[in-house]
Amino acid sequence: MFIFPVIIILSVVFYVYYKVAILKTKDRLTQVYFNARSRMCLGSFVLFFGVNQYVYYQTQLSLFIGILFFALGGFQLYTGFKEARHYKNEYRRLNPAGYKADE
Repeated sequence: MFIFPVIIILSVVFYVYYKVAILKTKDRLTQVYFNARSRMCLGSFVLFFGVNQYVYYQTQLSLFIGILFFALGGFQLYTGFKEARHYKNEYRRLNPAGYKADE
């Protein structure tokens, strides 16, 4: 399958992008938001890496490792999504002028 390596590479690229973005900003709220986004990218990397390894090798050992990576990646993805949503809402609450609709 060609799609899994593409998703894996994009996940790593976005993970590095968000980690560099953390270093560039000084606002603490923006830093934790970018950290949550990078956690989502790391989770998708681990999740799809586990799926890709099982699809490629199709052995019992790769199945167990794939299930482990799938669970860990899914947990990271879910936690990162929840954190990113929370910090995005906090930013909107603290900066209402930046999110006015169609003015």
